[in-house]
Amino acid sequence: MSVSATSRPAWDDDPVVSGWAGLPALERGSTADVCVVGLGGSGLAAAADLVDRGLDVVGIDAGRIAAGAAGRNGGFLLGGPATFLHTALATWGPCAVDLYRATLAEIDSLEGLLGSDVVRRTGSIRLAGVPGAPVELADSEDCDALAQCLRENDIAVEQYSGELGRGIFLPDDAVMNPARRALGLASILAGRARLYEHTPATAIGPGAVTTPSGVIRCGLVLVAVDGRLEQVLPQLDGRVRTARLQMLATSPVTPRRLPCPVYGRWGYDYAQQDASGRLYVGGGRDLFVDDEWTPSDEPTAQVQDYIESVATSFAGESFSVVARWAASVGFTADGRPLCTVVDDTVVAFGGYNGTGNLVGPVTARAAVALGLDGIAVPQYLSS
Repeated sequence: MSVSATSRPAWDDDPVVSGWAGLPALERGSTADVCVVGLGGSGLAAAADLVDRGLDVVGIDAGRIAAGAAGRNGGFLLGGPATFLHTALATWGPCAVDLYRATLAEIDSLEGLLGSDVVRRTGSIRLAGVPGAPVELADSEDCDALAQCLRENDIAVEQYSGELGRGIFLPDDAVMNPARRALGLASILAGRARLYEHTPATAIGPGAVTTPSGVIRCGLVLVAVDGRLEQVLPQLDGRVRTARLQMLATSPVTPRRLPCPVYGRWGYDYAQQDASGRLYVGGGRDLFVDDEWTPSDEPTAQVQDYIESVATSFAGESFSVVARWAASVGFTADGRPLCTVVDDTVVAFGGYNGTGNLVGPVTARAAVALGLDGIAVPQYLSS
């Protein structure tokens, strides 16, 4: 593993992200109708839903917006939950299809808000294996089973066979720079909600969020945290567990080597390519699973070496590594995201099992409805 590669995510090289002027830190106590703790994709979605209802909202984040998993993930916008639809249907029932359709609607919404230069409707490819490697029969059969399930539920899918290998193509999916998505949403909210960066919550309780600069008094607290949620709210220890996901970025390779986001080996390994030709590659968590159950977000040599081998397969040519990074994300036992009341007037949501870019905002709106209206969460969420 090269020690010269930075641990700052390569997404931050985008001029819109690197030029982010930032938001102020909270300097004193405050009052609001609702306080949102955590301003990643799901927290920003919750804040938008709240201000659309005419409520006074304060949102805080411990760092820069999208400095955590919201700006450090693979940038995939894939329909459905982390659990492939045919498996989710078998374990959760028909509600799995409801979640799939909700995430597809979320892609449409994001594209409408941010434009096609941020949200690119490229589709996605699920490979049986990774490029250049022998196809595993079980992986291939699972791809076929997923394709059949999608067709039975009128969700677009095509067979894929090309230089990358064989698998399925899902035309409704999309791709993005995740940091740019989050900062774009924050910019849209500016002036409608009071958003603060570098303002950690040191204590959370009914009607109050304590920060280093004062207490935010509110009628409802929404805790929109994925990774380390069980540390922020110890009441959830055992219901959600933090894991580390690692990525790297390469120097430019042949343009359009990857026509869209591509994932293989049951989805554990994944990559996308930007307009400059750089690859953003992640994976391998399942191969080092005991070490990756950790709140640490520092890259490790063994996982990075593996990801570099995956990048070689996806690139099909030599390259240099320009950045390495990791992020903390939350997992649940049954794969359903968590959305639950943890205390009087305190609702928490997270545990997106590594795919929160679309599931997170869907869960956020359910959290708002639960906290304000008392509406039970959909069956595809764990309460």
